[in-house]
Amino acid sequence: MFRFANPYLGLAKALSFFYPDISSEKGIHSTAFVHERALIHPTASIGPLAVISENAQIGANARIEAQVFIGLGAKIGEYAHLYPHVVVREGCCIGDHSILHSGVIVGSDGFGFTPTPEGHLKIPQVGIVEIASDVEIGANVTIDRATMGKTIIGPGTKIDNLVHIAHNVVIGRNCIIVAQVGLSGSTIMEDHVTLAGQVGTVGHVSIGKGTTVAARG
Repeated sequence: MFRFANPYLGLAKALSFFYPDISSEKGIHSTAFVHERALIHPTASIGPLAVISENAQIGANARIEAQVFIGLGAKIGEYAHLYPHVVVREGCCIGDHSILHSGVIVGSDGFGFTPTPEGHLKIPQVGIVEIASDVEIGANVTIDRATMGKTIIGPGTKIDNLVHIAHNVVIGRNCIIVAQVGLSGSTIMEDHVTLAGQVGTVGHVSIGKGTTVAARG
């Protein structure tokens, strides 16, 4: 008999034992498109109709499910798992053991415009997104590439569904971000921050280590 001081830890271990993860078949599905200059580890799995672009790198035991798009020069770490319809745009990086659920878009353009007499002129967004190891990102989350430099998601951070993270945001280690949070550009979250549902930030603010912001804060 096992006893756990944390009942949820015991539940997690029990569920993992009785309902083990179903691994994808290794190799590249016949309907996937893989550029000849992409680097695919032989233990990775690439699902039906996935697209792996030029110079993209897929690490050992990574799982790329059906209809995932991996852009030019993007990097997917070891044991990363990308569910169907995930998009990782050019140059962006996904760390080892990270999980991206369906509909996640990493590296969309940041919302940057400057007014001119002719209208709003788009500011090119030439940075990337860097997601560290052991990050889990819920369905339909959007994470914008930096205007310059990097948008960063730190190791161990967990993000719920329907969150928007703008350009040049930096998120620390082991943060929790609950559904429908919106982080404006250049927000900094230090380690172990929790944002409850529908929290929003203005741009260029810092949230200190260990802070909790309650729902709709």
